[in-house]
Amino acid sequence: MPKTLEVTLPSLGDDGDAVSSAFVSMWLVGIGATLRAGDDLLEVNTDKAAFVVPCPADGVLCEMRVRPEDEVRPGDVLAILETAD
Repeated sequence: MPKTLEVTLPSLGDDGDAVSSAFVSMWLVGIGATLRAGDDLLEVNTDKAAFVVPCPADGVLCEMRVRPEDEVRPGDVLAILETAD
C-alpha cells in the first residue's frame, strides 16, 4: 500500500549563513511525475543565491503545496510524495 511523505524545505546555506526564507522560483516537475531520490523538484531563490530542492525519496509527486513567488521557510511543506512501502 502506498504511503505519503511530506517534502519540506531544508535549511538553506551553512549554519552560520543559513537564510530564514526564500521564494519559490519554479517547479521543475509536474503532478504525476515519477521521481527518484535526489531528482530536482523545484528551485527557490534567496537574496543571495538560487537553490534546487531535491526529492527526498523515490515516489510520485501527488500534490504541490506552494506556487511560484510563494515565500517559504525551512521546514515548510512544499509537496506531498506518494512512496511505495
